[in-house]
Amino acid sequence: MNLLPMFSLLQFQRNLLALPLQYGRQFRGYAVEAPFFGKSKKKKGGPVGEKKEIPVETDVSKLLTFVCGSNILKEGKDVELKPDSEYPDWLWTIKTGPLPPLEEMDPDSLQYWRRVRKLAMARNNQLAKLKKF
Repeated sequence: MNLLPMFSLLQFQRNLLALPLQYGRQFRGYAVEAPFFGKSKKKKGGPVGEKKEIPVETDVSKLLTFVCGSNILKEGKDVELKPDSEYPDWLWTIKTGPLPPLEEMDPDSLQYWRRVRKLAMARNNQLAKLKKF
């Protein structure tokens, strides 16, 4: 007795029973018809939202005297800039450039070891991407 036709018939029946479960499955976050069951109906276009124009300040005198965009309330005005002498001295010593290389950092500091840990995690992530499985 040949079992191959009976096995393929049983497999076919199981697939038919599984059809309603797979038909309404979520696909890429949307409950749509699975692409491998029938033709997928792709709609071109769709609702187009209006683009909001954000006003940009172009007045040079206002840019030099106010912190534009600092007012979050409906009424009121932006914060006015003060002369440099009214700000604390530490404000002008803040490092805003790129981080120093690891060789120039002090190995006894917490920032050094946090940086070592961050670089090690980045290296491990790059190596994990190279694995096939």
